Amino acid sequence: MENNFETVQNGIDYRFRDVKLLRTALTHSSYANEQSANEQEVEAHVTEHNERLEFLGDAVLELCVTEELFARFPDEREGELTRMRAKLVSKTALKDIALALRLNEHLLLGKGEESQGGRTRGSLLSDALEAVIGAVFLDGGFDVARRFVNNLYRDLWPGGPDRRFTKDYKSALQEMTQQQFRERPVYALVASRGPEHAKEFEVELTLPDGRVIRGVGPGVKKAEQEAAGKALRLLERESMK
Repeated sequence: MENNFETVQNGIDYRFRDVKLLRTALTHSSYANEQSANEQEVEAHVTEHNERLEFLGDAVLELCVTEELFARFPDEREGELTRMRAKLVSKTALKDIALALRLNEHLLLGKGEESQGGRTRGSLLSDALEAVIGAVFLDGGFDVARRFVNNLYRDLWPGGPDRRFTKDYKSALQEMTQQQFRERPVYALVASRGPEHAKEFEVELTLPDGRVIRGVGPGVKKAEQEAAGKALRLLERESMK
């Protein structure tokens, strides 16, 4: 299938400074081995495959997910946090994310792997996603990788507003605050930082009762959505007490 790394970057919402890292992340060992066997192949980077990046990305992913769960569920015990993490980083979950990002359409596979249905194989897709995470880490550092992972899982965190609200978080929060306070929340951009290729925006959300919640994202709208999601979880927890 046609490989368009511009399309991939748009799909994953991240632009690489070194796009060779993305190519390596999407290169299966079967493709690299075929290229190495070709005596006419002279570009050494073509024969690199994604297994080392997968190894790195697996560790980065686990740390990012662990950190986020630790922050989201301050009252949960270790066993429950471990259970939630295992589900989020499982091969099945990673495969589903990879398919949603359409990474399968851009994998570099050997002819044999291609003919055997490798493009839809769960283990191969999950490995490719981990490799992409490793590539983002090398390209932008841990803070960038953490935001990238959080963005991948924005609708998948356990107990997230997505399970209860069919509209976007901002709209759902507006409805909730109007019901509870007869007022709307207020959003304000408070900071922007980082290089142009990985810009980060910080938004401050003020609830009608004066409480302030902050959200961070690669765009103002996404930062607002993150803040609104946090506010929804807070208000819902309070309503259940």
